[in-house]
Amino acid sequence: MAATDIDVKYVAHLARIGLTPDEEATMSARLAGILGYIEKLKELDVTGVEPTAHAVPMVNVLRPDVVRPSLPHEAALANAPAQANGLFLVPKIVE
Repeated sequence: MAATDIDVKYVAHLARIGLTPDEEATMSARLAGILGYIEKLKELDVTGVEPTAHAVPMVNVLRPDVVRPSLPHEAALANAPAQANGLFLVPKIVE
């Protein structure tokens, strides 16, 4: 796609952005520069380069999932403002 193929007024309309004529000219020049840079990147030889989702390797930093004892039921309900039949009672909220 050449830089002249972009209709800045149309793109601004899609983005719900009101642009003055000066801003349209500025954005057109900026978009042309961005597209020119992309065309320059297309010239690179990337054969043998593995696609990545992140620039740096990502690892899971969470702790291991290990079964361990939980809080006793009575202790969980000890400070509840309201309870019934072993459950927390909360106010009904309907909007």
